[in-house]
Amino acid sequence: MRIAPASIDSVDERIRRVLDAQAARWGSPLLNHLLYARVPAIFAAVRSMWSGLGSVQLVEPDLEALVNRRVAALNRCVF
Repeated sequence: MRIAPASIDSVDERIRRVLDAQAARWGSPLLNHLLYARVPAIFAAVRSMWSGLGSVQLVEPDLEALVNRRVAALNRCVF
């Protein structure tokens, strides 16, 4: 990452809870969220976008998981 991620110790409590939940689920916070956490307003906007997309359920959960894995593979993510 060319831009240094936010330090978990320096973020606001609401952001820390999200990052802690990601760490519990995936082993560490997601790097894109550590980048968004540098600017709390951007972090809140991105989380709202993902929450909104998740609430409309346009894609079946099984297909969503496959799409996420494919995108991760295309991005060379070792998830």
